[in-house]
Amino acid sequence: MARDLNKVMLTGHLGADPEMRFTPQGSAVTTFRVASNRSWKSGDGIQHDDTEWFRIVAWDKLAEICNEYLKKGTRVYIEGRLQTRSWEDRNTGEKRYMTEVVAQDMIILTPKGDRIPSAEADDLEVQAVGSVPRRAPSPIAPSESIANGPARSGAPRVPGRNMPQPVESEDDLPF
Repeated sequence: MARDLNKVMLTGHLGADPEMRFTPQGSAVTTFRVASNRSWKSGDGIQHDDTEWFRIVAWDKLAEICNEYLKKGTRVYIEGRLQTRSWEDRNTGEKRYMTEVVAQDMIILTPKGDRIPSAEADDLEVQAVGSVPRRAPSPIAPSESIANGPARSGAPRVPGRNMPQPVESEDDLPF
């Protein structure tokens, strides 16, 4: 039997700073809105622009990471699933609906130099796809290289096809 798929992938900019709260059970939940733009030309050559707003909900560790590292204007990639909730309006008694993206992964797309670093995060970097922050790697000693790994006794190591290339400076990092 075939499995169904509910997957959302989007890029855009945060419209406001994220808001984090905790459930009565202690789970962190962070919400924020992302604006995703698209442009197209109509048949008569007129340029059109459209903005779609998405409500994003992140849970647990990803919620904490989003709250700590995202701010208004940050460009992000969000991957998750669509979820629609319903409730009864207290004032009118009408049934209300809200569709949101439950984030499973997040990548910050705004270059590191364009973000305002917090005092605590100066030596931290966020790994892609909502991973836990980690300390930046220490500088490579002259006897080591990124492609060949640490110098070892014995036969020299031949770099593989998919080995990362050396980075000239921190400015070349994508985050």
